Amino acid sequence: MSESTTMSDAAARQALQADLARVYCRVHQPDDPPLFTREPNSTMVPLHWRWSELGPLLDRLGAEIAIGSGGQRRTLRLSNPGLPYGTTPTFWASIQVIQPGEVAEAHRHTASAFRFIMQGSGATTTVNGENYPMNEGDLVLTPPWAWHDHVHGGSQQMIWLDVLDISLVRSMHAVFFEPFTGATQPVDAVPDHSYRALGSGIMRPPRVGAPAPGFNPLLAYPADRALTALDLAAGLAPDPFDDVVLEYQNPVDGGPAMKVMSMKLLKLRAGFQGQARRQVGSKLYYVCKGQGTTVVAGRRFDWKAGDFFVVPPWCWHEHAMHAASGEAVLFQVDDTPAMDALGYYREQAAAAGTSLGHHKENA
Repeated sequence: MSESTTMSDAAARQALQADLARVYCRVHQPDDPPLFTREPNSTMVPLHWRWSELGPLLDRLGAEIAIGSGGQRRTLRLSNPGLPYGTTPTFWASIQVIQPGEVAEAHRHTASAFRFIMQGSGATTTVNGENYPMNEGDLVLTPPWAWHDHVHGGSQQMIWLDVLDISLVRSMHAVFFEPFTGATQPVDAVPDHSYRALGSGIMRPPRVGAPAPGFNPLLAYPADRALTALDLAAGLAPDPFDDVVLEYQNPVDGGPAMKVMSMKLLKLRAGFQGQARRQVGSKLYYVCKGQGTTVVAGRRFDWKAGDFFVVPPWCWHEHAMHAASGEAVLFQVDDTPAMDALGYYREQAAAAGTSLGHHKENA
């Protein structure tokens, strides 16, 4: 509808408003925001969380906040000020602190979840009867409606990244939650069954099909396997956007490890200048090691180990590494699988050699 047509019938639309409201109907009004836009126009904002600020807050959480037996746990949520809740429009990232001897009690929920271990060792997670260690750099999955609990048997505080697609589940009004009957669930006789069957990454038992719900049966991705794979990939031609990048995969069908969220590891080497691009969907990065720069929508984020930053939907971004900065390793989560499944995914690359420019950091 053209602007002139909209303006010409504005009075008629406003006159109809009260009569339509009585029967719970409406028509588009002149002061309504547009229903369609030429491209995505997200309220989510680019943001950079620095470890220098997060670390002291996590120490306070560990000392002052109870771990909790409900769904809240003891977590520091990475909250985006442009959204009513969550870190991005589809997922919620938070940092969990667990002390030696503590138990994060068993429950289940419809939201998919995973843990990426940031610091420490000695804890285990049990997911639907399978039990796995949680050590720095490990990725462990919690599929939707899977019982899960965490027990810390080590001697030092542990910290890990929790990411759930709760923002998407809430927007679809599909939230279910249920506590377990006890603090922990029973562990199977073979506690690492899926990893024994599928964890090699190159072989699997014959005639293994996808589980009935269609979810990835593999629950644990140890850091040593992931980093070895990343080192091998460093011998390939560099990716123009991410230098060296690998995705955690479902070993049964070769797809992403989770149906809604994709997890990746990036290695950015000294002197790398990434090509700028924008994509439908949102991203969160965690800096495992090293330091570098990412420009997001004209905002320069000079990041270092322990930092987080986010890229909103359809937002130009590029990575850059100083020649003398060494290499960096970043963990990335994005919602590309959900966008792909719904047919919404698009991306656009800037012309090779075009840079967004390194503006002053203002986040």
